[in-house]
Amino acid sequence: MDHFLYRNGQLYAEDVPVSEIAAAVGTPVYIYSTATLLRHFRLFDEALDWGPHLVCYAMKAASNQAILKTLAAAGAGMDVVSGGEYARALAAGVPGERIVFSGVGKTRDEIRTALEGGIRQFNIESEPEMRAISEVASALGVVAPVTVRVNPDVDARTHAKIATGKSENKFGIPIAKARQVYAEAAALPGLKVVGIDVHIGSQLTELDPFALAYRKVAELTEALRADGHEISRLDLGGGLGIPYTRSNEAPPLPVEYGRLIERELGHLGCEIEIEPGRLIAGNAGILVSEVIYVKEGEGRNFLILDAAMNDLIRPAMYDAHHDIIPVVEPEPGCEQEPYDIVGPVCETGDTFAKARLMPALRAGGLVAFRSAGAYGAVMASEYNTRALIPEVLVKDDQFAVIRQRPSFEDIINRDSLPEWL
Repeated sequence: MDHFLYRNGQLYAEDVPVSEIAAAVGTPVYIYSTATLLRHFRLFDEALDWGPHLVCYAMKAASNQAILKTLAAAGAGMDVVSGGEYARALAAGVPGERIVFSGVGKTRDEIRTALEGGIRQFNIESEPEMRAISEVASALGVVAPVTVRVNPDVDARTHAKIATGKSENKFGIPIAKARQVYAEAAALPGLKVVGIDVHIGSQLTELDPFALAYRKVAELTEALRADGHEISRLDLGGGLGIPYTRSNEAPPLPVEYGRLIERELGHLGCEIEIEPGRLIAGNAGILVSEVIYVKEGEGRNFLILDAAMNDLIRPAMYDAHHDIIPVVEPEPGCEQEPYDIVGPVCETGDTFAKARLMPALRAGGLVAFRSAGAYGAVMASEYNTRALIPEVLVKDDQFAVIRQRPSFEDIINRDSLPEWL
């Protein structure tokens, strides 16, 4: 469920007409719903209320300060994968003890910054990283809380570019080596083992892969405890998918996911951490764009929008589907026509949809891309010197620009010329 609905023939974001935001801010523009963000976070929080837990929002999905502060105020922790995301989390008022640091390429500077600023735990991805954390922590005279990310070799049945739990993926340590790696971690100075980490991929639409992975984690927990390790936390990552189409095939609900975790892991008495991003932010955001031209081609018609692949890269990168709807509600039963929906970037890959059935649209009309809140604005760029897309947050009948669109002068002035020019 989201809070982008038609009312009186117009698409609304909560209690604000989308066309009003577009007129005030311009297009293309991302619009987020506070009510949807909070609803989705609370669904996860309530799904785990059978035991101690922390829902750490995966910031890589959408990391604007306004979004982070909204979720932090509701009790969310943060899952970060870079020093920049760590700085963003602190700036949003999230204390270090609610920040989990993931990612395969943590630098010594990032490790040092997190240890000095406070961190809940590092999720270790490799033996060299483990030794680096030990060295930095020892030099600072502190102890770093750590988990080891194990790779359970489970097929998540998702897109190849967002699968992370198979043996050929770059993430984590083979689960068969886990006891050996934990033994080394226990012997290294400056480290305190607190748990196990696992994350098998993103946009999962079935629970079976989670169940397979969690059974392996349960077995590993028992084995590590028998080896003398204190395993008090299980970080289960994120990955639960969202419905990108309005079909009847909806992914599992957070409450079903919570029951699965309780069934497979509840008997271990561990604190549960999860790191959802897409399901919290995905359907909480839309991308609004204006039709520049309706072009008649050879055997097909094109809707040419002012949004492009630099604003929303998912269709070009992942062949991802987004429902695209007119901001003015179509009449019931109106005739629809197939359009290729494209942007103005000079690449054939700048295509959002092919032969998509749409009501007849004209230049100047507005369309909205649904489910665009995750991996939208955070992956946007200024390719073709197109201004970075602005973001707007709505709460009830109010809206605020939470990232401004830069001017071309702003963009050009970031460059600096060498003295010989």
